[in-house]
Amino acid sequence: MIASPNQSFLSPAEYLKYEQDSPIKHEYIDGEIYAMAGTTDTHNIIAGNLFSLIRNHLRGSNCRTFFADIKVSIATKNCFYYPDLLVTCHPEDRETSTYKSFPKLIVEVLSDGTEAFDRGDKFNDYQTLPSLEEYILVNSKHQRLEIFRRQENNIWTFATHSTAQPQITLHSINLELSIGDVYEDTTLLT
Repeated sequence: MIASPNQSFLSPAEYLKYEQDSPIKHEYIDGEIYAMAGTTDTHNIIAGNLFSLIRNHLRGSNCRTFFADIKVSIATKNCFYYPDLLVTCHPEDRETSTYKSFPKLIVEVLSDGTEAFDRGDKFNDYQTLPSLEEYILVNSKHQRLEIFRRQENNIWTFATHSTAQPQITLHSINLELSIGDVYEDTTLLT
């Protein structure tokens, strides 16, 4: 993320209006906006694979799958982020068309420019969302996923999956998939 020059403090409402008319996506953190970088073809394929798998699994349910251009609002932290993918089943999320406030699953495909933030401050902010059950970090250089799951008493557990542990269960949406499904049509190392 790169701070946008010549921008003064924006309220959340001002940010949403600004973002609606902007040709560039920006994340919003406590009054400041940060321009989003583009992605690679591998990043895009991985996100597309996951979207297709999850969307097909949830078809006909009350859950919705979104990617790329839908923000997550974290009111308690005064921020809006663009995750690579999110799932929400909350009826109130149908009332807002550009952002969602009650995700149960969030996926971030890691890149060199965002990995530290996705693992650190962004994940800390996401953890304040009571609705969030799982947070997945998808490596874009090797076939590896890291899954963080909320347990009782707001404790987060960690599991990693690679070609050595290829079967993955997304508990939040009751979906079984494999590493091969996630990385289909990529040429990443195992």
